[in-house]
Amino acid sequence: MKKSTLALAVSFGVMATQAGAAGFLEDSKATISSRTMYFENDTRTGTRAADQRETAEGLLFNFISGYTPGTVGFGLDVQGIYGIHLGGGIDHHTASTSNTFFPTDSDGSSVDSWSRLGANAKAKISKTEVKVGNALQPNLPILVANDGRLLPQTFQGATLQSKDIDNFTFNAGKLTQAASRASSNYAGLATAGGTKGSNSFTFAGVDWKATKDLTLQAYHSELEDYYKQNFFGLVHILPIADDQSFKTDLRYFDSDSDGKNGDASHRFNNNGGYAKHAGEVDNKTWSAMFTYTLGGHSLMLGHQDVSNDGGMVWISNGNVADGRGRGDGEGGSSFYLFTDSMINQFARAGETTNFGQYSYDFARLGVPGLKAAFAYLKGTNIKSTSGASVGDSSEWERDMRIDYVFQDGPLKGFGATLRRANYRGDFKGTTAQNTPILDQDQTRLIFNYTYAFK
Repeated sequence: MKKSTLALAVSFGVMATQAGAAGFLEDSKATISSRTMYFENDTRTGTRAADQRETAEGLLFNFISGYTPGTVGFGLDVQGIYGIHLGGGIDHHTASTSNTFFPTDSDGSSVDSWSRLGANAKAKISKTEVKVGNALQPNLPILVANDGRLLPQTFQGATLQSKDIDNFTFNAGKLTQAASRASSNYAGLATAGGTKGSNSFTFAGVDWKATKDLTLQAYHSELEDYYKQNFFGLVHILPIADDQSFKTDLRYFDSDSDGKNGDASHRFNNNGGYAKHAGEVDNKTWSAMFTYTLGGHSLMLGHQDVSNDGGMVWISNGNVADGRGRGDGEGGSSFYLFTDSMINQFARAGETTNFGQYSYDFARLGVPGLKAAFAYLKGTNIKSTSGASVGDSSEWERDMRIDYVFQDGPLKGFGATLRRANYRGDFKGTTAQNTPILDQDQTRLIFNYTYAFK
């Protein structure tokens, strides 16, 4: 944790104590979460770590304070992260940023353990809240903090959220660095392929609940020297009858190059596919998802189009080591589209993807806490790096997950998740750059438990 952030957190804590501890302590919450995870990734190549198999324990402590009394309330949130490697030797570990599970030691094996401490100072006036610190976890259309492995990704900077106007939620902020899902350290922000971190990601947007069933969204974001992005979204839920509904979810992204983007240190690799201007951002992506729900059944079908001039872009600072070298656990990112699946993203230039998911809640059969979901995605028409559209270039992924959470008894709150994915790609591109990620089979077995201090 940086000294400046720690000093700020201490200062706010002192202010809160001086102002009175009534709301600060009485409304506070403290939890400690345990996540035990087995991660298996078979890249089917026969090379070292092609059969990645590792097990680790992640501990996450969160203290979320209330606010001190007065017109301006002050508070402090603290987060502690600790990861312990339990199994998987050097032959089953990889430093690949796309499959980072645990930081890499100097001999190429996993480190024994790693940790990170963060805090956010916060202030609130009416229904407007400001947070400043290095434990921010945004979940917005233009930036989604990744929590797909052992421990979560966090960001450093400042955010503002206001709900003072009925039916409107305004979000704005500036983020400067990120600590990835398997790293003790913070690094600058970049796109896939960029090696020089930007210390300025700014954003502003609004969610408008136009009616009780309809939400409209509009956001603008800028990653300095990489890209500018506009997002527009619509979510509508149509109640059909008791226990029956139809949901429409439309999303549109428009992204362009900014500043030094395209230079050797500020390149975007366009997800390994075609780019009209090499190393630059130039993309429009739209996605439509429709979900029909009946009782415990849920069926979702959708379609996504990535424009021809370049791939979909999002923050992914896996190459940004800021002088530390690779293998520090950097890597791992998420973005706000359904095609951000377990293994692949389906986000190359020209790619059209059809996808679907069926899920069922077994509470309807008298087994509360048990849920299952099955998804399939198929991407076609991916443009080769030469610019030609190759009709039979395609990729597909099949995902499955089963979740169970004990509802009562001594194990109440203990949860288990099994996830399994298979990915295959078939490209006819003319260069190695157009080669997809390797065919993979991936398994994740996760045990979760959260204890809330009273």
